Amino acid sequence: MKLQLIDILILVAYLLTMVLIGFYMRNKAKQDKESYLMGGKKLPWYMLGLSDASDMFDISGTMWMVALCFVYGFKSIWIPWLWPVFNQVFMMMFLSKWLRRSNATTGAEWLKTRFGLTGKGVKSSHIIVIAFALISCLGFLAYGFVGLGKFVQVFIPWEMVKDYVPFHVTDKYVPHFYGIVFTLFAMFYSIIGGMHSIVLGDAIKYLIMTIACVAIGIIAVQHLNGQTLNVPKGWNDPFFSWKLNLDWSKIAADANKKIADDGFSLFGIFFMMMLMKGIFASLAGPAPNYDMQKVLSTRSPKEASKMTGFVSIILLPIRYSMITGLTVLALLYYNQLYLKGPDGVTDFERILPATINNFLPVGVLGLVLTGLLGAFMGTFSGTLNAAQAYIVNDIYLKYINPNAPTKKIMSMNYIVGIVVVIVGIFFGFLAKDVNNILQWIVGGLYGGYVAANCLKWYWWRFNANGFFWGMAVGVGSALLMPYVTTGLPLYWWPLLFVLSIIGCLIGTYTAPPTDEKVLTSFYKTVRPWGFWKPIHAIVVEEDPAFEANKNFKLDMFNVALGILAQLCLTIFPMYLITGMYNPLWITIAVLAIIIFILKRTWWNRLED
Repeated sequence: MKLQLIDILILVAYLLTMVLIGFYMRNKAKQDKESYLMGGKKLPWYMLGLSDASDMFDISGTMWMVALCFVYGFKSIWIPWLWPVFNQVFMMMFLSKWLRRSNATTGAEWLKTRFGLTGKGVKSSHIIVIAFALISCLGFLAYGFVGLGKFVQVFIPWEMVKDYVPFHVTDKYVPHFYGIVFTLFAMFYSIIGGMHSIVLGDAIKYLIMTIACVAIGIIAVQHLNGQTLNVPKGWNDPFFSWKLNLDWSKIAADANKKIADDGFSLFGIFFMMMLMKGIFASLAGPAPNYDMQKVLSTRSPKEASKMTGFVSIILLPIRYSMITGLTVLALLYYNQLYLKGPDGVTDFERILPATINNFLPVGVLGLVLTGLLGAFMGTFSGTLNAAQAYIVNDIYLKYINPNAPTKKIMSMNYIVGIVVVIVGIFFGFLAKDVNNILQWIVGGLYGGYVAANCLKWYWWRFNANGFFWGMAVGVGSALLMPYVTTGLPLYWWPLLFVLSIIGCLIGTYTAPPTDEKVLTSFYKTVRPWGFWKPIHAIVVEEDPAFEANKNFKLDMFNVALGILAQLCLTIFPMYLITGMYNPLWITIAVLAIIIFILKRTWWNRLED
């Protein structure tokens, strides 16, 4: 074990600080439901943006991205489009302000602004969103839990602690034991302090992560000085053809096996599928998780847009400094790293902890370890907060005890938080690895979510019954897919999308349109573009001064520029750390031009 006293002290100091933050924010959080779940909608956009970015900087995702960067090189910048990462750009340009105009507390509560409180399918649509939110939250809790255990196991070998544990733990479940221990810390401060505690904790974690990531980048540059990376031809080229054409056979043969297992060999097909799914998923708006909660917690629609735009700027360059730095160190010293899993197979997700443990100096190791554990705790607490919001706000207060006093609501938040953590840990025990959970969530589960959530924004005739059946068919099919077929979940997406669209259309046309007053209120308040002509005619008849939102072309232009800027922010640290200065200057120039244009086409035109 490389951990020294100073590293351990840094980690312990952080954990104690998180506990103290929970106690410090407890009284603020207890004021009322909105203060606990949303910080009272008084937190500034840059703090919420920093918190959102911090929550996205998780251990499991970073382990996955380091493994991708090692195996796929610069082409790995495209693979996070699986989420898709560019959904932040769609939100930045128009969807965040549309969402915030509702003034809702959760995604399920938002539905009443679109479909009203009565009518066929309204109650069912409400329940299906809550079900989806909880399934995805539990999936993400399990995903973080599995990654955390694998990470900690490298730094604290079981041989050093097993004598102090009063029960027997088999090798298979050692990561799960570590996961439970650190999950308890995350659970404590997030349940006690609510959103106030989460945002302040995320700000501290982001500061630590920034120092750690920059340090890793500098260390990698120092080690690379005068050396060349032993990588396949095309590894440091972000562009690709129909096939991936990366041959690791003479360097690290197991990497070829990973490419085959991932199903990314035909990279052209994979990319087109990612892009198609990504555009529809982005148009659907944020999924009902911590990301949506942060948007709904902003002070105004204008600040919601700023917050979402801020996320990519402060997340990508910092995160990819760490990812590229660790990848460079792993490539330089690959033969010195032990990456075999318990089954004897090379596990590339072990690159991150193994590289950190072998090549970082005392102090820096403590900061990186603390930052990444904090990253887990931030993601975990944000996801937990979202799950609590849906259960307490949309089930307990809506159907069980609508008149509950504040003290009772706080007690329910605490109980629900504990139950959600226990169930999340249970799912973590069932999961095989980080990549499996991630692929199922982004390829399968979100495939069933997209159709209904696209139509709710852009088509006036779409109603609650159509929403329910679209979601039910899509999510139900996603849950069944692993049992009826194999292969990359992303490739199920077109089928899930088509099935869900059929459910949407049948559900919509077997029920009357949404109440006219609800539709006109939604159209005037949210002001979406899309197929709203009949409703627009009614609104203009009532208010001749009302103008339709005609920004579709401008929004799409800004989205295209934003996605390009996001790619530049991602690849900038990769070029910098690997010393590829010519493409680096081109990247900086492109980014400067995009910023100049967006200042005029987006920032100057922001409105509530």
